[in-house]
Amino acid sequence: MTVVVRAATRADARAIAVVRVHTWRAAYADLIDPVLLDRMDVDREAQVRAERWNEYTADPRTTQLVAEIDGAVVGWASTGPSRDDGGPDRGELYAIYTLPSHWSTGVGHALMIAAEDALVAAGYREASLWVLDGNERAAAFYERHGWREDGAVKDDARIVGDTGVAPLRERRRVRTLGDGAPSEDGD
Repeated sequence: MTVVVRAATRADARAIAVVRVHTWRAAYADLIDPVLLDRMDVDREAQVRAERWNEYTADPRTTQLVAEIDGAVVGWASTGPSRDDGGPDRGELYAIYTLPSHWSTGVGHALMIAAEDALVAAGYREASLWVLDGNERAAAFYERHGWREDGAVKDDARIVGDTGVAPLRERRRVRTLGDGAPSEDGD
């Protein structure tokens, strides 16, 4: 099995939506209210992602990546400028997802390496990411790749909307970029 990570294009919008929706439903089944997971829709998300592609990629420091095996998209990562208080030298790993059928196969590791490389290429010295509180699988993956909690916590209501579900509690992790290779036992 060879994993190929490449820059995503608008044509990948549906494949990215499939990865995101299927991964959320599997990874967050016991962490997020089913109301939120049940309302996720691949077709709707694919359409919105395609329509907003130029917006998502307008900043030249952003990167959309997909991981493929035998030409099929099995993972996705997105990076860009930090949306927090990290200053101009801090980028952010906005998302990294691998289809559940490809967990622990090296796809996540390949995406992480490519995402970190993209952040470095964009000029960032440090990066942050947010992980859902209680998502121990993801926390362990990030830990193996050198991402450490910095104590910042937020309640994110973007996904929740007007559902009446409580905002999602997230914990921030940070990493100095280019400070050594992540472990080879990544996801």
